Amino acid sequence: MSRWRPPSPGSTAIITREGFEQLKAELDHLWHTVRPEVVKAITAAAAEGDRSENAEYIYRKKQLAEIDRRARYLTRRIPSLKVAEGAPGDRERAFFGARIELENIDTGEILHYRIVGPDETDAKRGWISIDSPIARAALKKRVDDEFAAELPGGPARFALVAVDYG
Repeated sequence: MSRWRPPSPGSTAIITREGFEQLKAELDHLWHTVRPEVVKAITAAAAEGDRSENAEYIYRKKQLAEIDRRARYLTRRIPSLKVAEGAPGDRERAFFGARIELENIDTGEILHYRIVGPDETDAKRGWISIDSPIARAALKKRVDDEFAAELPGGPARFALVAVDYG
C-alpha cells in the first residue's frame, strides 16, 4: 500500500478586498516581525553548544520551517487571487460576498453565513468558502427558493430566507 494520494482539487481563486488585505498583512508580519525574531532565537540556541540535544534549537528550527512554508504559500497565492468588489446587479440572489440567512427545512434551524473565498473562511464568524457544499448549492438562488445540499452528514434541504450585501 503506497502513501500516494491524488492531488486535491484547487480552490477557487477569489477573495474579498478585506480578506486580500489580511493575507498581505499576514505575509508582511511573517517576513518582517516573526521570522527575524525566530532567526535570532535560533542563533542564540545554536550558540549554546550541542544542537542534537538542544530542545530550544530543534523547536525553533521547526517553527522557522512552518513560517517559511506559510510565507511561500502566501507568496504564490496572493498574485493568483482575484479581488471581487462591489455588489451584483441582482441583490435578491446569493452570489460571492453575500450574507445569507438559511432555514434548514428538515429541522427548522436558522443559519447565518457569509460566502467568501477559501482563504478567508472563519467558522466562528459564519464565513463559509464559496467551494463549500452549502455555498455552491445556494449560489444564484433567490429569496424564498428552496435547494438541497449534499453535506458530510447526508443530504439536507434549505430555504433561502434573506440576502444582504451590506
